[in-house]
Amino acid sequence: MLSIPSLHLTRRCLLACGLAALLAACGTPADAPAMRLGQAESLQLRSWVPNGLRAQMQLMPVSGGQPTGRFWGAKISNSSLQEALEESLRDTGLYAPRPAEARYELRVNLVQLDQPMVAVLDAKVAVTLSYTVVESRGGRTVYERKLRTLHTTEFGSAMLDPNERMRMASEAAIRSNLNTLLRELLELKWPE
Repeated sequence: MLSIPSLHLTRRCLLACGLAALLAACGTPADAPAMRLGQAESLQLRSWVPNGLRAQMQLMPVSGGQPTGRFWGAKISNSSLQEALEESLRDTGLYAPRPAEARYELRVNLVQLDQPMVAVLDAKVAVTLSYTVVESRGGRTVYERKLRTLHTTEFGSAMLDPNERMRMASEAAIRSNLNTLLRELLELKWPE
């Protein structure tokens, strides 16, 4: 049988654990700076940009994203994905400073975001983005692809907050997806 002091201690521990679980249940949306390419990646890719593509890409409004719920989850909004894409294009030298003069339009749709209901241990996230590059004048499609990337954030990265693990995994999956897209675009032949 528990004594009165140990019973109060047990109740306090349960209350503290319950409060920690409630705080961990708050939604944590994906952060645009964490989804964009890193500085080293951007600099490396920038050196490979062909002249016909340098400063010639206009990013159209992104679609398919969702805002993060107030109490649970880690979704990717259109605005944060738009910002991550725009900054990645700018950092690699593809972004057109005057969009009206851009040769190409990049259209992006977040097709699917696969996340576990609850990231009890590791958080494994898969993201599928659809990309289409069309000529600004004439509308001819020059690149069209759906890219699916995966990332797992281990339990030790954020032990007390499953939403934080999910957010980190989602951001890394997007970053990997953008990296793959840009590498594929740079491998294509572009007219001067």
